[in-house]
Amino acid sequence: MQNGQKEILMIVQYPEGVSPGQRFRVELYKDLLAENGFVVTTRPFLDESGYHIVHCYGLFLKKTLATLKGYARRLLLLFKLKKYDFIFVQREAAPMGPAFFEWAVVKLFHKKLIYDFDDAIWIEAVSTQNSLAGRFKNAGKVKHICKWAYTVSGGNDYLCNYARRYNLNTFYNPTCVDTEKRHNKVANQLADKLTIGWTGSFSTLKYLALVEPVLKELQKKYEFNVKIICNQQPELDLKNVQYIEWSEENEVRELASCQVGLMPLTRDEWSEGKCGFKLIQYLSLGIPAVASPVGVNQVIIEEGINGYFANTNADWYTAIEKLILDTDLRIRMGITGRQKMINQFSLQSNAVNFLSLFR
Repeated sequence: MQNGQKEILMIVQYPEGVSPGQRFRVELYKDLLAENGFVVTTRPFLDESGYHIVHCYGLFLKKTLATLKGYARRLLLLFKLKKYDFIFVQREAAPMGPAFFEWAVVKLFHKKLIYDFDDAIWIEAVSTQNSLAGRFKNAGKVKHICKWAYTVSGGNDYLCNYARRYNLNTFYNPTCVDTEKRHNKVANQLADKLTIGWTGSFSTLKYLALVEPVLKELQKKYEFNVKIICNQQPELDLKNVQYIEWSEENEVRELASCQVGLMPLTRDEWSEGKCGFKLIQYLSLGIPAVASPVGVNQVIIEEGINGYFANTNADWYTAIEKLILDTDLRIRMGITGRQKMINQFSLQSNAVNFLSLFR
């Protein structure tokens, strides 16, 4: 190792390039860390084969084997901790059971643990595909990891306020995009046919049901496409639906072909913990958005400036209709929205803040 370099071990859930939270809260900063004298090693819980089956229905034996392999990797990793200066844990070292790995990092090996999360993961919430595993998830371990951590990194104020109950050394670290090298396109608001877009994972598809009736009503009056970028095809009773299977290669290009973005949410504790990443992506590409006024959405969206808030069906209808009808409005909102993302939610604007976690 070169003189003065420090080593960081990144403990993550999935292989690189597949999980939005992991990609934009960990992987986004690897070059920045290298440029500032850090050597980064990433160790996922699941390998490639395990990742491809974990969110499928059934396959109990294969999932069990993938999980056991993950625990074995974590156990073996404990014997390699000596050389690392910082241990960065994104969400959790293991999906079920007690926080043994995090406890061992701090209490046995006396390492600096940086704990990062971007959801209200202290709440019991599991997918229907893995409901059995949810019984052993042990969400209560989050508060203990916060206590043990050298530093806690939270994706919004709601998460940070929770963490500060247990650790005052907590930093607000927003989810960001690289507005220079990746999210560097601007949506064409002069397209012949308007496209209303939504992007997300299978776990958030349920929120589309909140706006489906509104979009159906709007399609009785206006012609527009509905583009869904996801890792699972939705079932929507709408016309002109374009489903795009998400990939790291196509996400920016496909999203930049939209003129309006949507982020409906329910008002509950889990939604309060969300970090508004859909909105960050939309606005970074010059796409005005309509969103539920929940959690950090209220920080990202400025009413009438870069988007609109909607509570009721009537709100959603009115806001989307305004954007459908007024191209100049969409252009103005797109410009101001992108500038806000550059200033507040970009890799470039957050670089110093992120590096401060490793002081």
